[in-house]
Amino acid sequence: MRQNKKPFIIGVAGNSGSGKGAVCKILEDLGCLVIDCDAIAHENMARGGCAYNDIVNAFGEEILGENSEIDRRILGGIVFNDKQKLELLNQIAHGHIKKRLCEIIEKSADKAYIAIDAPLLREAGLMPLCDTAWLVDADENIRLERVMRRDGITREKALERFKNQTPSFYHHDVFNFIIMNNYDDISQLGPIVKKAFYALNEQAEQNGRI
Repeated sequence: MRQNKKPFIIGVAGNSGSGKGAVCKILEDLGCLVIDCDAIAHENMARGGCAYNDIVNAFGEEILGENSEIDRRILGGIVFNDKQKLELLNQIAHGHIKKRLCEIIEKSADKAYIAIDAPLLREAGLMPLCDTAWLVDADENIRLERVMRRDGITREKALERFKNQTPSFYHHDVFNFIIMNNYDDISQLGPIVKKAFYALNEQAEQNGRI
């Protein structure tokens, strides 16, 4: 039983196609509780969710689909082509995500490690919650291929999405660890993530954090 200790929190960020999810999957296999901020955002914007009314008021009822649920494909088509509207959506979403994230962390005090899976870790103001922050990156062509394959979209559509994302190199100086994930599969990525995690674990033990 862990007493009087807070979970050691690893923030994991990365642009589309970086393989951030794969890094978090490895951390989960290593015993981390992974909190997916995208999943929280989807819950928040569902009908009856805490962000639903704010988003509908901001973007209009034309974003609604069946059963008056927000159609994320329609909303995505709006914001991915308009940087100002994307910033507005993020502004609405981030406050609700942070509040829910803090609630989950508070209820997970028995966990030694928590990994926050957050594409916009810095922009959402989540860095202060983290003991360490990791950035997952990859060459642009590799990220493009991954997004095209994952979402079934053209190269042009993928590039449109990338235009509204902050280039990852702008963040390099504020992250504690950077993983260049140009690998073809998770088996190549695993040893790098494990090495970084075991180093953290050793440091946390020395500092009496776990």
